Amino acid sequence: MDITPIYTFLHQIAEHNDRDWFHAHQPEYKAARALFEDITQQLIVRIAAFDASVAYQTPKTCIYRFARDIRFSNDKSPYKRHFGAFVCSHGRKSYRGGYYLHIQPGGSLVAGGSWCPPPPMLKHIRETIVDGIDHFRDIVEDERFHALYPVVGEDALKTLPKGCPKDFPFPDYLKPRLYTVWHPLSDDSFQKPSAMDEIEEMFRTMAPFNRFLNEIFDDYE
Repeated sequence: MDITPIYTFLHQIAEHNDRDWFHAHQPEYKAARALFEDITQQLIVRIAAFDASVAYQTPKTCIYRFARDIRFSNDKSPYKRHFGAFVCSHGRKSYRGGYYLHIQPGGSLVAGGSWCPPPPMLKHIRETIVDGIDHFRDIVEDERFHALYPVVGEDALKTLPKGCPKDFPFPDYLKPRLYTVWHPLSDDSFQKPSAMDEIEEMFRTMAPFNRFLNEIFDDYE
């Protein structure tokens, strides 16, 4: 897979992150965007083969805006330095578990799970883990899963959340505020003929984790 137009444009926007430069280089942006849309469409088809819930998504519903929201940021750069797509049954703005591809020179990755679930949902996730810890451990401690995603969750609390059993033997599974996993991708990995196959397999390995989360969302909703 040759993503040279994407990397070339992202290197350039990182050096010239202003609106005048961006508008003067629309052909380069559109070429990079079109290639990323094609990659996203391929991912949707591949993921739908093992997670049918995403089958009706499109690149438009999955790809994030390239313009940054700078209202509450100290960094006033108007544009991102990456392309990102979240393939999820309810689209990119959903809290549900899904599959994320992030392309950025020196910082590409695959990720998934539920980003910033609202407090009631977060509480429900933790309660379900406590009640079904054996099933949860079967997923996240599976040899292949653990090799790709050794850390489960981000933005962890220092202590057990209020209401969780103090004697729970696996407290680290209850402390995250983000129920996500991720795996880095090297810049060279995209040049392999097998690149899409390898990314697909990473997402296939992630699927039971997303299924666990989405069954919770189904019950909650």
